[in-house]
Amino acid sequence: MASRSTPIAADRSVPGLIVKIGDYPLHHGGVGAIRSLGRLGVPMYAITEDRWTPAAVSRYLRGGFVWPTTGREGAEELVGGLLDIGRRIGRPTVLIPTDEEAAVLIAEHAGQLSGSFLFPPVERELPRRLASKQGLHELCVEHGVPSPETLFPASFEEIEEYAGRARFPLVAKNREAFERRRRPAVHGTTRIGSPRELLVLAHGWGPEPSVILQEYLPREQAEDWIVHAYFDAESTPLAMFTGVKVRSWPPHAGMTAHAYVVDNPELADMAAQFIKQIGFSGIIDLDWRFDRRDGRYKLLDFNPRMGAQFRLFESETGVDVVRAQHLDLTGRKVPEGEQLAGRRFVVENIDLPALAAYRRSGYTTPHAPARATGTELAWAARDDMKPFFTMLARFVRPGFRHLRQLWRARRAAVGASE
Repeated sequence: MASRSTPIAADRSVPGLIVKIGDYPLHHGGVGAIRSLGRLGVPMYAITEDRWTPAAVSRYLRGGFVWPTTGREGAEELVGGLLDIGRRIGRPTVLIPTDEEAAVLIAEHAGQLSGSFLFPPVERELPRRLASKQGLHELCVEHGVPSPETLFPASFEEIEEYAGRARFPLVAKNREAFERRRRPAVHGTTRIGSPRELLVLAHGWGPEPSVILQEYLPREQAEDWIVHAYFDAESTPLAMFTGVKVRSWPPHAGMTAHAYVVDNPELADMAAQFIKQIGFSGIIDLDWRFDRRDGRYKLLDFNPRMGAQFRLFESETGVDVVRAQHLDLTGRKVPEGEQLAGRRFVVENIDLPALAAYRRSGYTTPHAPARATGTELAWAARDDMKPFFTMLARFVRPGFRHLRQLWRARRAAVGASE
Protein backbone atom coordinates (compact mmCIF):
# COMPACT_ATOMS: atom_id res chain seq x y z
CA MET A 1 0.00 0.00 0.00
CA ALA A 2 1.25 3.47 -0.84
CA SER A 3 2.48 5.62 2.03
CA ARG A 4 0.36 8.60 2.98
CA SER A 5 1.86 11.98 3.84
CA THR A 6 -1.04 12.96 6.15
CA PRO A 7 -3.62 10.79 7.91
CA ILE A 8 -7.31 11.14 7.08
CA ALA A 9 -8.89 13.64 9.47
CA ALA A 10 -12.27 12.03 10.10
CA ASP A 11 -14.78 13.57 12.51
CA ARG A 12 -14.65 11.11 15.39
CA SER A 13 -17.68 12.68 17.05
CA VAL A 14 -20.00 11.36 14.31
CA PRO A 15 -20.61 7.57 14.42
CA GLY A 16 -21.46 5.27 11.55
CA LEU A 17 -24.25 2.69 11.47
CA ILE A 18 -24.32 -0.37 9.20
CA VAL A 19 -27.95 -0.79 8.06
CA LYS A 20 -29.13 -4.08 6.63
CA ILE A 21 -32.54 -5.55 5.86
CA GLY A 22 -32.73 -9.31 5.39
CA ASP A 23 -31.04 -12.41 6.70
CA TYR A 24 -27.45 -12.59 5.40
CA PRO A 25 -25.11 -12.77 8.39
CA LEU A 26 -21.98 -13.64 6.37
CA HIS A 27 -21.58 -10.24 4.75
CA HIS A 28 -17.97 -9.14 4.39
CA GLY A 29 -18.93 -5.69 3.13
CA GLY A 30 -20.36 -4.71 6.50
CA VAL A 31 -17.23 -5.97 8.24
CA GLY A 32 -15.10 -3.98 5.78
CA ALA A 33 -17.01 -0.77 6.51
CA ILE A 34 -16.71 -1.26 10.26
CA ARG A 35 -12.96 -1.71 9.91
CA SER A 36 -12.51 1.12 7.40
CA LEU A 37 -14.07 3.83 9.57
CA GLY A 38 -13.16 2.17 12.87
CA ARG A 39 -9.47 2.39 12.03
CA LEU A 40 -9.92 6.15 11.74
CA GLY A 41 -11.36 6.29 15.25
CA VAL A 42 -14.99 6.67 14.12
CA PRO A 43 -17.39 4.91 16.56
CA MET A 44 -19.09 2.15 14.59
CA TYR A 45 -22.45 0.50 15.17
CA ALA A 46 -24.23 -2.24 13.22
CA ILE A 47 -27.59 -3.93 12.85
CA THR A 48 -26.98 -7.68 13.07
CA GLU A 49 -29.05 -10.87 12.88
CA ASP A 50 -27.67 -12.05 16.21
CA ARG A 51 -24.74 -11.48 18.56
CA TRP A 52 -22.46 -13.94 16.76
CA THR A 53 -22.28 -12.64 13.23
CA PRO A 54 -18.80 -11.71 11.96
CA ALA A 55 -19.69 -8.01 12.10
CA ALA A 56 -20.84 -8.30 15.71
CA VAL A 57 -17.45 -9.56 16.91
CA SER A 58 -15.22 -7.02 15.17
CA ARG A 59 -12.89 -5.19 17.54
CA TYR A 60 -13.86 -1.95 15.78
CA LEU A 61 -17.57 -2.26 16.60
CA ARG A 62 -18.67 0.05 19.41
CA GLY A 63 -22.10 -1.55 19.65
CA GLY A 64 -24.41 -3.96 17.87
CA PHE A 65 -28.20 -3.91 17.61
CA VAL A 66 -29.68 -7.38 17.21
CA TRP A 67 -32.62 -6.92 14.87
CA PRO A 68 -33.35 -9.90 12.59
CA THR A 69 -35.41 -8.57 9.66
CA THR A 70 -36.72 -10.33 6.56
CA GLY A 71 -37.61 -7.48 4.19
CA ARG A 72 -41.27 -8.45 4.46
CA GLU A 73 -41.93 -5.98 7.27
CA GLY A 74 -43.90 -2.82 6.64
CA ALA A 75 -42.06 0.45 6.08
CA GLU A 76 -43.43 1.95 9.31
CA GLU A 77 -42.01 -0.91 11.34
CA LEU A 78 -38.59 -0.60 9.70
CA VAL A 79 -38.45 3.18 10.05
CA GLY A 80 -39.57 2.92 13.67
CA GLY A 81 -36.83 0.41 14.40
CA LEU A 82 -34.19 2.68 12.84
CA LEU A 83 -35.41 5.69 14.83
CA ASP A 84 -35.26 3.65 18.03
CA ILE A 85 -31.64 2.73 17.26
CA GLY A 86 -30.91 6.41 16.59
CA ARG A 87 -32.25 7.34 20.00
CA ARG A 88 -30.09 4.68 21.62
CA ILE A 89 -26.95 5.94 19.88
CA GLY A 90 -27.87 9.44 21.02
CA ARG A 91 -26.21 11.61 18.38
CA PRO A 92 -26.41 12.18 14.59
CA THR A 93 -25.03 9.10 12.82
CA VAL A 94 -23.98 8.39 9.23
CA LEU A 95 -26.09 5.61 7.72
CA ILE A 96 -24.30 2.98 5.61
CA PRO A 97 -26.83 0.69 3.87
CA THR A 98 -25.52 -2.66 2.64
CA ASP A 99 -28.51 -3.74 0.52
CA GLU A 100 -31.01 -2.24 -1.90
CA GLU A 101 -33.90 -2.45 0.55
CA ALA A 102 -32.07 -0.35 3.14
CA ALA A 103 -31.04 2.23 0.52
CA VAL A 104 -34.63 2.49 -0.76
CA LEU A 105 -36.07 2.77 2.75
CA ILE A 106 -33.70 5.60 3.70
CA ALA A 107 -34.44 7.58 0.54
CA GLU A 108 -38.21 7.18 0.74
CA HIS A 109 -38.38 8.11 4.44
CA ALA A 110 -35.67 10.75 4.51
CA GLY A 111 -37.96 13.28 6.20
CA GLN A 112 -38.54 11.01 9.19
CA LEU A 113 -34.92 9.88 9.46
CA SER A 114 -33.05 13.14 8.85
CA GLY A 115 -33.34 14.33 12.44
CA SER A 116 -31.36 11.36 13.77
CA PHE A 117 -29.14 10.38 10.84
CA LEU A 118 -26.88 11.72 8.11
CA PHE A 119 -27.15 10.40 4.54
CA PRO A 120 -26.73 11.81 1.02
CA PRO A 121 -29.67 13.82 -0.37
CA VAL A 122 -31.28 12.00 -3.27
CA GLU A 123 -34.57 12.15 -5.14
CA ARG A 124 -37.08 10.09 -3.20
CA GLU A 125 -37.94 7.56 -5.92
CA LEU A 126 -34.53 7.26 -7.57
CA PRO A 127 -32.91 4.48 -5.47
CA ARG A 128 -35.99 2.26 -5.91
CA ARG A 129 -35.91 2.86 -9.64
CA LEU A 130 -32.18 2.12 -9.87
CA ALA A 131 -32.50 -1.04 -7.75
CA SER A 132 -35.33 -2.22 -9.99
CA LYS A 133 -34.06 -4.12 -13.02
CA GLN A 134 -36.89 -2.67 -15.07
CA GLY A 135 -36.34 0.87 -13.80
CA LEU A 136 -32.62 0.67 -14.50
CA HIS A 137 -33.18 -0.59 -18.04
CA GLU A 138 -35.60 2.24 -18.74
CA LEU A 139 -33.09 4.81 -17.44
CA CYS A 140 -30.35 3.28 -19.61
CA VAL A 141 -32.56 3.55 -22.70
CA GLU A 142 -33.53 7.11 -21.78
CA HIS A 143 -29.92 8.26 -21.41
CA GLY A 144 -28.29 6.17 -24.12
CA VAL A 145 -26.35 3.85 -21.82
CA PRO A 146 -25.80 0.41 -23.41
CA SER A 147 -27.46 -2.50 -21.60
CA PRO A 148 -28.49 -6.05 -22.52
CA GLU A 149 -31.77 -6.60 -24.37
CA THR A 150 -34.45 -7.16 -21.74
CA LEU A 151 -38.06 -8.39 -21.46
CA PHE A 152 -40.39 -7.61 -18.54
CA PRO A 153 -43.09 -10.29 -18.89
CA ALA A 154 -46.53 -9.51 -17.48
CA SER A 155 -47.96 -13.05 -17.75
CA PHE A 156 -47.13 -16.68 -18.36
CA GLU A 157 -48.64 -16.37 -21.84
CA GLU A 158 -46.15 -13.63 -22.71
CA ILE A 159 -43.28 -15.85 -21.51
CA GLU A 160 -44.66 -18.75 -23.54
CA GLU A 161 -44.71 -16.60 -26.67
CA TYR A 162 -41.23 -15.26 -25.95
CA ALA A 163 -39.82 -18.79 -25.49
CA GLY A 164 -40.65 -19.53 -29.11
CA ARG A 165 -38.54 -16.70 -30.51
CA ALA A 166 -35.87 -15.99 -27.85
CA ARG A 167 -32.19 -16.75 -28.31
CA PHE A 168 -30.89 -19.06 -25.60
CA PRO A 169 -29.25 -19.12 -23.17
CA LEU A 170 -30.77 -16.14 -21.40
CA VAL A 171 -30.77 -14.81 -17.83
CA ALA A 172 -33.61 -14.44 -15.31
CA LYS A 173 -33.41 -11.95 -12.42
CA ASN A 174 -35.78 -10.82 -9.69
CA ARG A 175 -37.30 -7.53 -10.80
CA GLU A 176 -37.74 -5.34 -7.70
CA ALA A 177 -36.17 -4.54 -4.35
CA PHE A 178 -38.26 -5.81 -1.39
CA GLU A 179 -40.22 -8.05 -3.77
CA ARG A 180 -37.18 -10.31 -4.04
CA ARG A 181 -37.42 -10.77 -0.27
CA ARG A 182 -41.19 -11.31 -0.16
CA ARG A 183 -41.65 -13.54 -3.23
CA PRO A 184 -38.34 -14.37 -4.91
CA ALA A 185 -38.90 -15.89 -8.34
CA VAL A 186 -35.30 -17.08 -8.67
CA HIS A 187 -32.37 -17.54 -6.28
CA GLY A 188 -30.32 -14.67 -7.66
CA THR A 189 -29.26 -14.35 -11.29
CA THR A 190 -30.22 -17.60 -13.08
CA ARG A 191 -28.97 -18.82 -16.45
CA ILE A 192 -31.67 -20.56 -18.53
CA GLY A 193 -30.50 -22.84 -21.33
CA SER A 194 -33.61 -23.80 -23.32
CA PRO A 195 -37.29 -22.93 -23.98
CA ARG A 196 -38.41 -25.97 -22.02
CA GLU A 197 -36.32 -24.96 -19.02
CA LEU A 198 -37.79 -21.45 -19.16
CA LEU A 199 -41.36 -22.73 -19.23
CA VAL A 200 -40.77 -25.16 -16.34
CA LEU A 201 -39.43 -22.31 -14.19
CA ALA A 202 -42.14 -19.89 -15.32
CA HIS A 203 -44.91 -22.19 -14.10
CA GLY A 204 -43.76 -21.39 -10.57
CA TRP A 205 -43.71 -17.59 -11.03
CA GLY A 206 -47.45 -17.06 -10.73
CA PRO A 207 -49.84 -15.02 -12.89
CA GLU A 208 -47.76 -11.82 -12.55
CA PRO A 209 -44.06 -12.82 -12.85
CA SER A 210 -41.77 -10.55 -10.82
CA VAL A 211 -38.78 -11.32 -13.06
CA ILE A 212 -36.93 -9.89 -16.00
CA LEU A 213 -35.56 -12.00 -18.85
CA GLN A 214 -32.31 -10.64 -20.19
CA GLU A 215 -29.98 -11.28 -23.09
CA TYR A 216 -27.07 -13.49 -22.05
CA LEU A 217 -23.71 -12.03 -22.98
CA PRO A 218 -21.46 -15.02 -23.78
CA ARG A 219 -18.70 -15.34 -21.20
CA GLU A 220 -16.23 -16.30 -23.92
CA GLN A 221 -16.84 -12.90 -25.56
CA ALA A 222 -17.09 -10.76 -22.44
CA GLU A 223 -15.16 -9.26 -19.55
CA ASP A 224 -16.73 -8.13 -16.27
CA TRP A 225 -15.90 -4.69 -14.89
CA ILE A 226 -16.77 -2.89 -11.66
CA VAL A 227 -17.19 0.81 -10.89
CA HIS A 228 -17.40 2.04 -7.31
CA ALA A 229 -17.73 5.73 -6.51
CA TYR A 230 -19.06 8.34 -4.13
CA PHE A 231 -20.94 11.36 -5.49
CA ASP A 232 -21.73 14.49 -3.49
CA ALA A 233 -25.02 16.43 -3.43
CA GLU A 234 -24.16 17.97 -6.81
CA SER A 235 -23.55 14.53 -8.37
CA THR A 236 -19.82 15.28 -8.55
CA PRO A 237 -17.53 12.27 -7.99
CA LEU A 238 -15.37 12.73 -4.89
CA ALA A 239 -14.00 9.18 -5.17
CA MET A 240 -14.04 7.06 -8.34
CA PHE A 241 -12.63 3.58 -8.85
CA THR A 242 -12.62 0.97 -11.64
CA GLY A 243 -11.65 -2.68 -11.59
CA VAL A 244 -12.01 -5.98 -13.38
CA LYS A 245 -13.79 -8.99 -11.91
CA VAL A 246 -11.83 -12.22 -12.31
CA ARG A 247 -14.24 -14.59 -10.55
CA SER A 248 -17.65 -14.49 -8.87
CA TRP A 249 -19.80 -16.97 -6.97
CA PRO A 250 -22.15 -18.36 -8.16
CA PRO A 251 -20.05 -18.41 -11.34
CA HIS A 252 -20.57 -15.49 -13.73
CA ALA A 253 -23.65 -14.29 -11.89
CA GLY A 254 -23.03 -13.77 -8.19
CA MET A 255 -20.90 -11.92 -5.68
CA THR A 256 -17.33 -10.92 -6.54
CA ALA A 257 -14.88 -13.56 -5.32
CA HIS A 258 -11.65 -12.25 -6.90
CA ALA A 259 -10.97 -8.89 -8.55
CA TYR A 260 -8.24 -6.37 -9.41
CA VAL A 261 -8.06 -2.60 -9.50
CA VAL A 262 -7.48 -1.62 -13.15
CA ASP A 263 -7.51 1.94 -14.50
CA ASN A 264 -10.29 2.45 -17.05
CA PRO A 265 -10.85 6.17 -17.75
CA GLU A 266 -13.42 5.45 -20.47
CA LEU A 267 -15.62 3.45 -18.13
CA ALA A 268 -15.19 5.97 -15.30
CA ASP A 269 -16.32 8.77 -17.63
CA MET A 270 -19.36 6.74 -18.75
CA ALA A 271 -20.38 6.14 -15.15
CA ALA A 272 -19.83 9.76 -14.09
CA GLN A 273 -21.86 11.08 -17.03
CA PHE A 274 -24.75 8.71 -16.29
CA ILE A 275 -24.81 9.69 -12.60
CA LYS A 276 -24.81 13.38 -13.52
CA GLN A 277 -27.71 12.84 -15.92
CA ILE A 278 -29.90 11.06 -13.37
CA GLY A 279 -28.86 13.31 -10.46
CA PHE A 280 -27.80 10.62 -7.98
CA SER A 281 -25.75 11.31 -4.86
CA GLY A 282 -24.15 8.76 -2.55
CA ILE A 283 -22.20 5.53 -2.95
CA ILE A 284 -22.66 3.42 -6.09
CA ASP A 285 -21.61 -0.11 -7.05
CA LEU A 286 -21.99 -0.77 -10.78
CA ASP A 287 -21.51 -4.02 -12.70
CA TRP A 288 -20.60 -3.63 -16.37
CA ARG A 289 -19.85 -6.26 -18.99
CA PHE A 290 -17.58 -5.47 -21.91
CA ASP A 291 -19.03 -7.20 -24.97
CA ARG A 292 -16.18 -8.00 -27.37
CA ARG A 293 -18.68 -8.65 -30.17
CA ASP A 294 -19.58 -4.96 -30.51
CA GLY A 295 -16.87 -3.32 -28.37
CA ARG A 296 -19.32 -1.76 -25.89
CA TYR A 297 -19.59 -1.70 -22.10
CA LYS A 298 -23.11 -2.74 -21.04
CA LEU A 299 -24.53 -1.88 -17.65
CA LEU A 300 -25.87 -4.99 -15.89
CA ASP A 301 -26.58 -3.84 -12.34
CA PHE A 302 -26.76 -0.58 -10.41
CA ASN A 303 -26.53 -0.90 -6.64
CA PRO A 304 -27.35 2.49 -5.03
CA ARG A 305 -25.29 1.65 -1.95
CA MET A 306 -21.95 0.27 -0.81
CA GLY A 307 -20.87 -2.91 -2.58
CA ALA A 308 -19.60 -5.90 -0.59
CA GLN A 309 -16.23 -5.70 -2.36
CA PHE A 310 -15.72 -1.95 -1.83
CA ARG A 311 -12.47 -2.54 0.07
CA LEU A 312 -10.89 -3.60 -3.22
CA PHE A 313 -10.63 0.10 -3.94
CA GLU A 314 -8.52 2.63 -2.10
CA SER A 315 -6.73 5.77 -3.23
CA GLU A 316 -3.14 6.78 -2.57
CA THR A 317 -4.49 9.09 0.12
CA GLY A 318 -6.28 6.23 1.91
CA VAL A 319 -9.80 7.05 0.72
CA ASP A 320 -12.41 4.41 -0.08
CA VAL A 321 -16.08 5.11 -0.85
CA VAL A 322 -17.23 4.63 2.76
CA ARG A 323 -14.59 7.02 4.06
CA ALA A 324 -15.44 9.51 1.29
CA GLN A 325 -19.10 9.49 2.33
CA HIS A 326 -18.35 10.00 6.02
CA LEU A 327 -15.91 12.82 5.29
CA ASP A 328 -18.34 14.59 2.95
CA LEU A 329 -21.40 14.28 5.19
CA THR A 330 -19.46 15.62 8.18
CA GLY A 331 -18.16 18.64 6.26
CA ARG A 332 -14.60 17.39 5.80
CA LYS A 333 -12.63 17.59 2.57
CA VAL A 334 -12.16 14.31 0.70
CA PRO A 335 -8.42 14.08 -0.16
CA GLU A 336 -7.74 13.59 -3.86
CA GLY A 337 -5.55 10.73 -5.03
CA GLU A 338 -5.15 8.11 -7.73
CA GLN A 339 -6.51 4.63 -7.14
CA LEU A 340 -4.02 1.93 -6.15
CA ALA A 341 -3.88 0.10 -9.50
CA GLY A 342 -3.03 -3.60 -9.39
CA ARG A 343 -4.49 -4.10 -5.93
CA ARG A 344 -6.32 -7.42 -5.49
CA PHE A 345 -9.40 -8.42 -3.47
CA VAL A 346 -10.10 -12.03 -2.47
CA VAL A 347 -13.15 -13.40 -0.65
CA GLU A 348 -11.66 -16.43 1.04
CA ASN A 349 -14.78 -18.56 1.56
CA ILE A 350 -16.07 -18.37 -2.03
CA ASP A 351 -12.97 -17.92 -4.20
CA LEU A 352 -11.85 -21.56 -4.00
CA PRO A 353 -15.08 -23.06 -5.43
CA ALA A 354 -15.19 -20.19 -7.93
CA LEU A 355 -11.67 -21.03 -9.10
CA ALA A 356 -12.66 -24.64 -9.77
CA ALA A 357 -15.72 -23.53 -11.74
CA TYR A 358 -13.90 -20.92 -13.82
CA ARG A 359 -11.21 -23.35 -14.94
CA ARG A 360 -13.87 -25.07 -17.03
CA SER A 361 -15.75 -22.00 -18.22
CA GLY A 362 -13.56 -20.50 -20.94
CA TYR A 363 -13.84 -17.05 -19.35
CA THR A 364 -10.73 -14.84 -19.48
CA THR A 365 -9.81 -11.41 -18.11
CA PRO A 366 -7.02 -10.07 -20.32
CA HIS A 367 -6.95 -6.75 -18.45
CA ALA A 368 -6.17 -8.37 -15.09
CA PRO A 369 -2.53 -7.76 -14.10
CA ALA A 370 -0.18 -10.73 -14.00
CA ARG A 371 0.84 -9.87 -10.45
CA ALA A 372 -0.93 -7.99 -7.68
CA THR A 373 0.62 -4.90 -6.11
CA GLY A 374 -1.16 -5.73 -2.85
CA THR A 375 -3.96 -7.94 -1.55
CA GLU A 376 -6.98 -7.13 0.57
CA LEU A 377 -8.73 -10.16 2.07
CA ALA A 378 -12.44 -9.91 2.72
CA TRP A 379 -12.36 -11.63 6.10
CA ALA A 380 -8.87 -12.03 7.52
CA ALA A 381 -7.12 -8.96 8.93
CA ARG A 382 -4.16 -9.00 11.31
CA ASP A 383 -5.71 -6.36 13.54
CA ASP A 384 -9.20 -7.94 13.56
CA MET A 385 -9.24 -11.74 13.25
CA LYS A 386 -12.45 -12.61 15.13
CA PRO A 387 -14.73 -11.96 12.12
CA PHE A 388 -12.65 -14.42 10.07
CA PHE A 389 -12.95 -17.23 12.61
CA THR A 390 -16.65 -16.50 13.16
CA MET A 391 -17.19 -16.69 9.40
CA LEU A 392 -15.50 -20.10 9.30
CA ALA A 393 -17.65 -21.39 12.16
CA ARG A 394 -20.86 -20.23 10.45
CA PHE A 395 -19.94 -20.97 6.85
CA VAL A 396 -20.26 -24.75 6.78
CA ARG A 397 -24.04 -25.05 7.12
CA PRO A 398 -25.17 -22.23 4.76
CA GLY A 399 -22.39 -23.14 2.36
CA PHE A 400 -23.67 -26.70 2.17
CA ARG A 401 -27.25 -25.41 1.76
CA HIS A 402 -26.20 -23.10 -1.08
CA LEU A 403 -24.36 -25.89 -2.90
CA ARG A 404 -27.44 -28.08 -2.47
CA GLN A 405 -29.65 -25.39 -4.05
CA LEU A 406 -27.25 -25.13 -7.00
CA TRP A 407 -27.27 -28.92 -7.40
CA ARG A 408 -31.07 -29.04 -7.38
CA ALA A 409 -31.31 -26.18 -9.87
CA ARG A 410 -28.84 -27.95 -12.17
CA ARG A 411 -30.79 -31.21 -11.95
CA ALA A 412 -34.01 -29.37 -12.78
CA ALA A 413 -32.33 -27.69 -15.74
CA VAL A 414 -31.02 -31.01 -17.05
CA GLY A 415 -34.44 -32.59 -16.63
CA ALA A 416 -36.13 -29.72 -18.42
CA SER A 417 -33.78 -29.95 -21.39
CA GLU A 418 -34.23 -33.67 -21.86
